[in-house]
Amino acid sequence: MCKFCWATAIVLAVISTGLIYKFVIQGNVTESTDGRTAILLEKDERDLVLSEMRVFLESVQQITGGIAEDDMKLVSEYARNSGRNAQMEVPGSLIGKLPLPFKKLGHNTHARFDELALDAEQLGDREHALAHLNALLGNCVTCHAAYRFELESR
Repeated sequence: MCKFCWATAIVLAVISTGLIYKFVIQGNVTESTDGRTAILLEKDERDLVLSEMRVFLESVQQITGGIAEDDMKLVSEYARNSGRNAQMEVPGSLIGKLPLPFKKLGHNTHARFDELALDAEQLGDREHALAHLNALLGNCVTCHAAYRFELESR
């Protein structure tokens, strides 16, 4: 292969690696004034993420009510409201701005809601559901302790 072809391939590999790092791993972040990682988003993107978090909170409230009533069918139904199938359509531009640990935490949170739904259906155990919900809430606490959303300055 010619020297020019090798040089072009190397340059393209370096550029691709940089783009993968920026848009898959790092995201559009900066250090915030309170020590958390600030994820910089446009207004509509920020609204979308915060809307999904409110759905999580509503599901947790409803799940808690189902556990209090010892109604595992309700727990399962409400848990599915925030499971993987309920993930909102996220534009590619937004996905690129989210750091990889945030994306992993989000996917894990949806998966934990699905696990809670399945456990509630199959086990019907109120105490188990409560322990599972507590672990799931650990994701919420971890996320809110590590991240905040700020508007991108244009």
